[in-house]
Amino acid sequence: MRLFSIFAAILVGVAIYLFVLERDRLASFFGAPPQDMAETASVADAAPPPEAESVTPVGVVALRSTARQIDSAVILRGQTEADRQVDLRAETSGQIVSPPLRKGAFVDENEVLCQLDPGTRGATLAEAEARLAEARSRVPEAQARVPESQARVEEARARLTESEALLREAEINANAATRLSVGGFASDTRVAQTEARVEGARAGITSARAALRSAESGLETVAAGIESARAGVQGAQAAVASAEKEIERLVIRAPFAGLLESDTAELGSLLQPGGLCATVIQLDPVVLVGFIPETEVSRAKPGAHATARVASGEEVTGEVAFVSRSADPATRTFRVEIEVPNPDLTLRDGQTAEIEISAEGKAAHLLPQSALTLNDAGSLGVRVVAGDGTAQFIAVDLLRDTPTGVFVTGLPQEADVIVIGQEFVTDGVPVRPRFQEVGQ
Repeated sequence: MRLFSIFAAILVGVAIYLFVLERDRLASFFGAPPQDMAETASVADAAPPPEAESVTPVGVVALRSTARQIDSAVILRGQTEADRQVDLRAETSGQIVSPPLRKGAFVDENEVLCQLDPGTRGATLAEAEARLAEARSRVPEAQARVPESQARVEEARARLTESEALLREAEINANAATRLSVGGFASDTRVAQTEARVEGARAGITSARAALRSAESGLETVAAGIESARAGVQGAQAAVASAEKEIERLVIRAPFAGLLESDTAELGSLLQPGGLCATVIQLDPVVLVGFIPETEVSRAKPGAHATARVASGEEVTGEVAFVSRSADPATRTFRVEIEVPNPDLTLRDGQTAEIEISAEGKAAHLLPQSALTLNDAGSLGVRVVAGDGTAQFIAVDLLRDTPTGVFVTGLPQEADVIVIGQEFVTDGVPVRPRFQEVGQ
C-alpha cells in the first residue's frame, strides 16, 4: 500500500513537469499546435469581421399612442351636508297641546309640528280690536270740527278787515278836522271827536287781530285733534297686530319639506321662549363640502361637473354651486360646495366622500402603468422609439390614474411608446419594435 502511494506521487510529479516545462513538446507529440499559434488562432477567430461591428437592434414591444383631450380633475376629500337644517324654537311660552311627531318622519312645508295653548290671547286680541274701532270713530268727530273752526277764522279775518277800514276813515276825518281847526273852520271839540274815533278804530283792530289769532289757534287745535285721533288708530292697529302675531306664534310649522331629526315637543310639556320644538333637515339636494388648496382653487369653477364616491361605495354626480372667496386662516384652503340630487334620500348627512371636480381639459396619453420608468436622474418618464429607430427617454407628468391605465402629459401628439423591454435599453440604443394594438 505504501509502495503504491510512492509510485502515484512520482507519476504526478512527472505529469506536472511535462505540462509546465515541456508543454510545447508535449503538444507537438499529441499533434496540437504550439501555444503561441493556438493563442494567435483563438484571437483571430474571436475578432469579428469589419462588417460585423454594428450593434444588433434590441427587440421591444411598443404602442402607437395618440394624445386625447381629457378633463383634468381636482381631487379632494370632503363630506356630505344637509342642504338646509333648522332648529325650530318657541317664540312665546305655552303648554303643548298637539301630539308629538317621531324623529325620522317626513314632514311637508307648513305642516304643524308644535301647537301651544292660546290661553287668554284671544281676549287680548278682542280688546285690541275694540280699541281700534273706538279710535277710528274719533277721527270723523275730530274732522267735523274743522268747518266750524275755519268759519271762525274767516269771520275774524272779516272783522279785522272792517276794523282796518274804519281806522283809515277815522284817520282821514281826524286829519281833515285838524286842518280845518288851524284855519278856524272847525272847533276843538270836533278835532277831539275825530281823534277819539281813530283810537277806537285802532282798539277795534287790536281786538279783531286777537279774535283772528284765537280762531286760528282753534283751527290748529282741531287739526291736532285729528292727528291725535289718527295716532290713536295707528296705536290700536299696532296692538291688534301684536295680539295677532302672538296668536300666530302659538303654532310652529315646518319651514320646508324635510325629515325630522328629533322628536317634536311632547304633549303637555311647557315651552318657554327659545325652547326647542323640533329639528328639521332637508337632504334633497344634498351638499358635498370639501376644502381645496390655494394652488388649485382657480381650477374649480361654479357650474363645473363633479363626481364623488362616498364611503359606502356609491358614486354620485353634481355641479359646483359655491367656491369660497375667503381662505380658512388656519389651513389656507377654500370651501367648495357641490349640489347633488338625492331624491331617494340614500345619502346621509356627514358621510365621507372623495370628490373629483372637472377642470379645463388637457391633451394626454393613456398608457399602461407598467410603461413608466425612471432615468438615471430619478425622473419619471417613458422610453419611446425615436425617428432614427433608437430608444429615447422622455419625462412625463402623471395626470390621472384609471383602471385601464394612467394618463400622462409631456409627450408629442403621436408617440411610439415602448411598453415591454424599456428597462433593457438606454438612450441611443437601436431597437426593433413590434407594435401591439391598444388594449392588448
